[in-house]
Formats: sequence, C-alpha cells, structure tokens
Amino acid sequence: MPPPVLRDFPLAKVHHGVMLGNAELGLYVWGQNNVLNLTIGCGSLWDHRGGMSWTPRQNYRDISQALINRDKDAITAIFATDTEQVPGQPRRPSLIPVGRIVITLAQNCHLLHAELHLDDALVRAVYSCRDTEHAAEIRLDMTVKGAFACRCRHLADFQVVPSFDLTGNAMKDISFAPPIRIDNDGRRGFVQPMPADRPFALAARCDGDIITGMFQRADSVSDLQDAILGHRPPQWELLDPKTKDDITRNLPGLLPANWEQMSADNWQWWGDFWKRVPNVNIDNPVLMDIYYQGLFKFAAMTTPDGPPAGLQGPWIEDYALPPWSGDYHFNINIQMCYWPAYRAGLFENLKPLFDMVLSWRDKLRRNANCFLGLEDGYMLPHAVDDRCTCMGVFWPGTIDHACTAWIAQMMFDYVDYTGDIDYLRETVFDFMRGAMRVFQAMLEPQADGSLALPVTVSPEYRGAEMNAWGKNASFQLAAVHRLALNLIQAAKWLNEKPDPAWEDIIARLPKASLFPPGGDASEIGLWDGLTLEESHRHHSHLAGICPFDVIDPDDPQWRPIVARTRSRWTRLGMGLWSGWCLPWAAMLHNRFNNPMMAENILEIWRRTFTNPGGGSLHDAWFPGFSLMASRPEIMQMDATMGALTAVQDMLVHSRQGVIHVLAGASPRWKHVLFQDMPAPGGFRISASHYKHGATRVEVTATRDNTLCLVVHADMPLVDAAGNRTGAGLPPVTVALKAGQTYTMQTETEESFDGSA
Repeated sequence: MPPPVLRDFPLAKVHHGVMLGNAELGLYVWGQNNVLNLTIGCGSLWDHRGGMSWTPRQNYRDISQALINRDKDAITAIFATDTEQVPGQPRRPSLIPVGRIVITLAQNCHLLHAELHLDDALVRAVYSCRDTEHAAEIRLDMTVKGAFACRCRHLADFQVVPSFDLTGNAMKDISFAPPIRIDNDGRRGFVQPMPADRPFALAARCDGDIITGMFQRADSVSDLQDAILGHRPPQWELLDPKTKDDITRNLPGLLPANWEQMSADNWQWWGDFWKRVPNVNIDNPVLMDIYYQGLFKFAAMTTPDGPPAGLQGPWIEDYALPPWSGDYHFNINIQMCYWPAYRAGLFENLKPLFDMVLSWRDKLRRNANCFLGLEDGYMLPHAVDDRCTCMGVFWPGTIDHACTAWIAQMMFDYVDYTGDIDYLRETVFDFMRGAMRVFQAMLEPQADGSLALPVTVSPEYRGAEMNAWGKNASFQLAAVHRLALNLIQAAKWLNEKPDPAWEDIIARLPKASLFPPGGDASEIGLWDGLTLEESHRHHSHLAGICPFDVIDPDDPQWRPIVARTRSRWTRLGMGLWSGWCLPWAAMLHNRFNNPMMAENILEIWRRTFTNPGGGSLHDAWFPGFSLMASRPEIMQMDATMGALTAVQDMLVHSRQGVIHVLAGASPRWKHVLFQDMPAPGGFRISASHYKHGATRVEVTATRDNTLCLVVHADMPLVDAAGNRTGAGLPPVTVALKAGQTYTMQTETEESFDGSA
C-alpha cells in the first residue's frame, strides 16, 4: 500500500477537504486553526420536484422541423420544464445538501495536517496542543451507511448546522420549511422536512472523547425525532422480535459509537477491497497517486450496496445546491465515473448503475414512443435524476441518443469481461435492441445507397444554439456502429440469429463524417460539412477511436485521416478544455501510441484541475491554461475516475479485439509492473517491464477464449512455441482454456523458460 495521503491545513473550503465515502454518505474533513469541520453529503437525497415530462410534443418530426426553421421559441416551448416559472418550485430535480458538524478543539490547539490512510479509510487530523502533536481521528462506517464518528482528546464543543442555514435562501426559495432543531440530553441535530419527499435528519452526541454522528431518513418527522432522542414506539415491549429488529435496522437511532468495532469493521472491509484490485507499480509518483487514490475514491462512491454515483458522488457541498443538480449526465460523465470498474475487477460496483437504468425501462420505452412512435425502443436523455426525470431545457442533450447506446456498451462490456451470459440473455440484450430500434427509426436511405442520420448533435458543441446540430454527427455514427457490432456479437454468444438490419447498418452507414468528403484532405468532422472550429472540451468527433473503438488509427485507410484530424485538434489547443476532458485526451494518445503525451496530460491535469485537497475540478484551479477557470469552484468525480482509467489504459486496453499491453508505458519509466488486471474476453493480465531490461507478460484465461495480444516493447517477445510480438510486430493469436496461463517474455539467445 502507498503511504498515507497528506494534506496541510488550512483546508479552508468544503471541497478542499479530505474525502470519505460509503456511496450513500460522503464526508469532507476540513478546517483551520482550532475548528474542524465535517461536511456531510448524501448521494440519494433527491428533491424530485421539477424536470420535464416526456409527452408527444417531444417528437422527432416537430423538433427536426423547428431546428430546420431555426425556431428558437418552438424549441424552448418543447423542452420547457413542468415547473417553469412556478413560484416556490425548482426548475429541475436536485440532490439536496445535508449539513455540517463543527467541532471546536481546545483554544490552544492548532490544526497542522490531515492524513488519509488508504488501507482502512482512517482520517487523522493532526494538531498541536502545547507543543505536542495529537490527532482527531474520523471514521465513516462502510456498512451502517449513516454512521460516522470522531475521536479526539481535546474536544471543547460541537454544533450541528443544517444546510438550510448555510445556503442563504436557496432552500427557502423552493419551499423548504425551516428544520426542527434538537438539543436535548447531549444530543444535537435537526430534522429537515422535505416538500415532496421523505424527511431527513442529521444528529450527533458526545460521549467522553468520541462524537458519534448519524444521518437518517424516515417516513415522518416524528419518527426521526424519536430515533435521535432514543424514544421507542408505543408498546415497544409487546412487539415481536422481527418487528423490533426491522425498526432498529431502519432507524438505528443515535447510539454511542463503538470505536473499536467500527475500526475493526473498516479494516475488514478495506482489507478485502485492496486484496481484490490489481497491484500496480509505475515509475511515476503522480500516476501512482492517481491510481491508488482514484481506486480509493471509486470504492467510496460506488459500493455494490449503495446508490449509483452521480456527478459528485455522495460529496455534496453543504453551502449551496450542487451544480447541475449533482445529477446523472450520460453523455460522458457517468460513463467516466464508472470506467475504472472493468480493469479494477469491481464488476459488482457497476450493478447499482445498471439496475437503476434497467428499472427505468417503462419510462425509456415511453420516451421512444413519444419521440418516434416506437413500441419497442428505449431512449435515455443525457441528464436525469434517479427516477429518470429528464432535466429538460437543454435540447441537444435531450435528443442525444448516443447516451443510450453508450450505457448499452457498458452493459455489453460487463458481459464481455465477466462472461455472464445469463445477464445478457435476461436483460442486456433487450436493452441493446431497444436502443438500436431508436437509431433505426431515425436512419434514412440516401441517393448513393448509404444510410444517414439527418438530425444529430455532437455533445455540447455550440451549446443549445439553433445551429448546434447537423447531419451524421461523428459521435452518433460511432455509437451506432459500436452498438451494431456488439449486438451481432451478443447474438452469437446467445446462439441467436443476428438481425440482418445490424449488418446492413455496418455496411451502409459511415463510421464518421469526413470533410471534405473523399480525397486526400479528408478529416473527421463534427458532422457533415463541419470540422472542429475551436478548442472544445468534448472530443466527440474522436469517439470512434475511443471509447467506441470502431476506427483503428493504425488502419492504413484511416491513418492519414486520423493524422490530419489530430493535427487540427492539436493546433486548436487546450484553451477551452475542462477537467474531465484531459483524461479522455490521454486515453486517445494511448491509442495513438504516444505514451509521453498521455503521461504529460495526466500530470497537467493533476497540477491544473485539482484543488489543495486533491478534489477534481470541472474548471481549472488557476487561470492561464484554460479559459474555463473563472467560475466558483465546481467539484466533479468524472475527471478523477477518468484519470484512473487512463492509467489503467496505459497498461492494458483493447482495440478492435486486440489486447494492447504497455501501450502507454513511457520511455522515461525505469520500470512498470502490474498484477492480475482484467481485460476483455475474461483474461487476467500481469506484466513487468524494466528499462534496458526484460519484459514479461502473463495472461490467464478465466474461460475458454481466443487471445489476440500485442505488447508494446522495444525488443520482441516470444512464447514457448516461438511466436513473437512487440517491437512493431503483429499480434499473436492463441486459443486458451479456462485456467490456462500464457506467457511471453523478451526474446534472448537462451531457451524459453516460461510456460504456456
């Protein structure tokens, strides 16, 4: 394990705090001088009011005509939210901030630095007191989702402050009533009624040197008050044991923390976690921090028994409503938040996300019916709450059907990595087909025999202007091709006959929009007739390379086209990039076989788009690199997870069915080693590489499958049968049985000593 993560106090802002999480609850530990703050956020605390209901007015024909006519008023009316300009109502659903626990240490104490111990998620806030160092220790329970505690010898006082008090009039203006305050028998806290959802409570008590905190929800305010105060329902003694157990489990109340038990449970939970993920050793301390701290945060926001993570995970600021509602953005952000799961082997962490999306199928079917009149389609807009209520207003995102295809790709990849054919048969295949049905309904035949998508968008390009669309957006084309390829493969796995329409789409639909069409000057455009005009944060025109993997940059047909496209992309620069797009750019450079640039981008991201507490930012931390640097601080988890994925990507990724090992290994590194990293096809890969030394790769099959492998190394590698790859040689292909390990190592004059 790497050493503890150190952050110097003062950590003067919420988002600068050290982060703990269990998916449901997120804690920030921050403060200065002798005041230590715990900001509590919740990843499932939704105010469900507002948003846009899908109706027949959101139909493809009328939307297309309004865009062709550049009729802004019509578009505004079509995508208006249900509560537009309704006094006291929010425009959109939003996660709601919870509150803050303010811990005052003795007057002669002074906070020095915070230590985050990754091995068991213990935070030690180290402070000086009379020239001697002590520590306030903070733990968040990983199993009792609402429980947390702080142990400190020099406690002077504590207060529980509701976000209602910290957000100005933000909550009051959308009809939140003031919280009900509690200060009784050493218990302090509040119960916050919600206008249309279940109330919640935050409370704490002090017993000796331990402050116990608890976040809870219930059906009524009185139930929460009773839980905080330790009251039991009437005739408690007459209730049967099961009813008592249910009440205690659902409303455990505010009992003194058993610090030793919480510590032991956390050691067990985190110990099990670290045993399961791949060990990595890279000769670059920045990348090592990105990898291990990223894995820690991924586990903290995506537990298999927690709610799915949105833009900020459970780390919601206590002083404001979160930007973009802290919602689920499906045009890259949520995908990026969950990308690490695959090569970390944390497949069960994906299930809460998939289960949530699949639980929406009735709504997604209705969306497709309103949009195109389909009975068997699924359509997922780009921004929704946990009930799939569309956020509305932003029309390009609402009609961006690649969002649906992208989630379908993630479900397919889950099956590819795990071999869970039952899951494919029972749920995923139907979802993939429903996503494709929407594309099929939008496709139109052209005079030259090709197919086209006449009205498409490229995410966030030109905002929501009336010219923010065009024919055959490359992003959409790539998504359709990936979906068609995956459907054909899925049908083979299920021993079903593929729909001929899928093959027809692959044959007749372009993989990308090229401009000018044909000839020696073609580049990949945003859509027909438009190449990249400016630095832009969403590399959507390159999505056919990554993440959809339908264009191979090394393919002789595509190589010059991609080279010209890259030149324009590079020339226009990074001046309008946001934090999350840098890791995506690094992943693209991995596929361009440009590891030094991939490494450089991640180092720039770490320096430019993280705050003093290591929190990842949407906008740059300081001006000069990007013009996206002038707004109040916006923390999002997508960039942290994208950076982690980009590091995984340097070690292992797949292109067109070929597994590439060490494609992102920088020639600067003296060594790189990793163990047991999952790859598509159910393979587990370990490798070691030493500069001016040997390279060795071991691949173990978890099921019968055929491996196609290339290793990026200066010297050729050879297997026991004499097959060679590396040093620019083609991939090797070998059939493996479940449990079989295949080895390649640097070719030498000595006989091969590995096993196959």
